[in-house]
Amino acid sequence: MQIDPRVSKSMLDMQLLNNMSATTQTGTTDAFSGLLEQVGQLETDGAVTRENSSDVTRDENGLLWLQLGPSRGTASSLYPAPSSTATDGPTAPTAYDDLINEASQKYGVPVALIKAVIATESSFNPSVTSSAGAKGLMQLMDATAQGLGVSDPYDPVQNIDAGVRYLSYQIKRFNGQENMALAAYNAGPGRVQRLGVSSDEQLMAVLDKLPLETQRYITKIQNAREKYTI
Repeated sequence: MQIDPRVSKSMLDMQLLNNMSATTQTGTTDAFSGLLEQVGQLETDGAVTRENSSDVTRDENGLLWLQLGPSRGTASSLYPAPSSTATDGPTAPTAYDDLINEASQKYGVPVALIKAVIATESSFNPSVTSSAGAKGLMQLMDATAQGLGVSDPYDPVQNIDAGVRYLSYQIKRFNGQENMALAAYNAGPGRVQRLGVSSDEQLMAVLDKLPLETQRYITKIQNAREKYTI
């Protein structure tokens, strides 16, 4: 059953206000974390089509990010680092190392993985726009960029921070399973969840159930990650 995004937005606006109030009163992020879980349940196949530099992808989280809004300060409480360390050894240098390292520490995403995603999405071209309208280094659609507080998706500072934040949520959602997170980044989390798998190993066993583009996307990321890992 699909939920009208306008109805979902109204529901979430009310929930967000109530939960933000509760968070302020208790001094914890429990209420906000609960909201994240509720939002995740509202995702449907009414996906926003997104295309990266070479492939067509889908982003089911436009509504989610419109509700979450921009990142403020460090996000360790909202986006805890996955079980593996955020750094996986030295990486080959890029023109955006300072921004990538900062986002890695902020959101707990490995540096080499961030570089691999950027390389695959845009070939490190901050000015690229896909035919579907995805923009910048990490190929953000307008709705997702707006929800993440991005005013200029071609600005590497904003684009990398928002893109890594988005990826970090997928890693958190799938309990640190990076291939599952990448499949969700590419094909949408709802589609990955419907596979009924809980680990990267299980995902790879049923990978043929995902779009061919997504299958290739995971392989591209793996190859790019090896390239940037020294």
